[in-house]
Amino acid sequence: MKDIRIVFMGTPDFAVTILETLVTQEYTIVGVITAPDRPAGRGQKLRKSAVKVYAESQGLTILQPTNLKNQDFVDELAALKANLQIVVAFRMLPAVVWQMPEYGTFNLHASLLPQYRGAAPINWAIINGETETGVTTFFIDEKIDTGAVIFQERLSIGKNENAGSLHDRLMHLGAELVSKTVDAIANDKITTQIQPQSGDLKTAYKLFPENTKIDWEISSEIIHNHIRGLSPYPGSWCYLINNDKEERVKIYNAFAKAYDETSQEKDTKLPLGTIQIEDGNLKVTALNGYIYITEIQLPGKRKMDVKSLLNGYNFEKNAKMR
Repeated sequence: MKDIRIVFMGTPDFAVTILETLVTQEYTIVGVITAPDRPAGRGQKLRKSAVKVYAESQGLTILQPTNLKNQDFVDELAALKANLQIVVAFRMLPAVVWQMPEYGTFNLHASLLPQYRGAAPINWAIINGETETGVTTFFIDEKIDTGAVIFQERLSIGKNENAGSLHDRLMHLGAELVSKTVDAIANDKITTQIQPQSGDLKTAYKLFPENTKIDWEISSEIIHNHIRGLSPYPGSWCYLINNDKEERVKIYNAFAKAYDETSQEKDTKLPLGTIQIEDGNLKVTALNGYIYITEIQLPGKRKMDVKSLLNGYNFEKNAKMR
């Protein structure tokens, strides 16, 4: 069995669970690489990454480079004498870094590669209505998420599951897979599979205002997937037009309901995006049915359930979402 010395690279909460698992299982962690402290909040005080907070609590050696190609950082990294590097929710590494350890550098990615390469695989799997996803470990190469696959584990996606719930389940599954991968490397039981580089591949694009805005002119089911795929972060959004005022709102929770084909409902539908308040419900007209909004956030307010909203907010007859 090989004597494994690990450098771990990561920044957010997702990575903390994986690092914590490695520490709990008593792997040798010789260093942790994470993002520099950044200003945050109204006071713009420097905030440590989630990984740094945990690493400090365990007395681990921490490096926070701003430039991964900087020679001083490369020298510091080499001085740790790691023979394996593990990357979870970090940034793209230069070759001088990922090629350094004897047993390679592997990444944990929250999708079934080659599907959903990119920055937001958890969100896009739900947005696109997938019923299954998973986690993959692979050796890093010169491109993004294209290296040879080591292991994969599959996970079903619930019909109404949101990105937050799926994130947490994949995080714990990923911790198990990383541990399995380290054990296989330590026992020289690694076989890899080259990823296909072409075909019907879906991409996990970065999330921007342009691709997180709700389009009310598509089907209610697709809108529902969009909302849950962006909840709780970064949140889907649209414009609320009410009382001659247009405001940007975020919608965090909703469900879809198709028109009743046996009634006259779909023949008398209102324009797309029209808001209706019925029996304490807030529903919005979509292409083939309605979206019932259950959790929303108005500008400058905390997110709230619809019952709380309707207690203090009045919608005019022609109010709509756009």
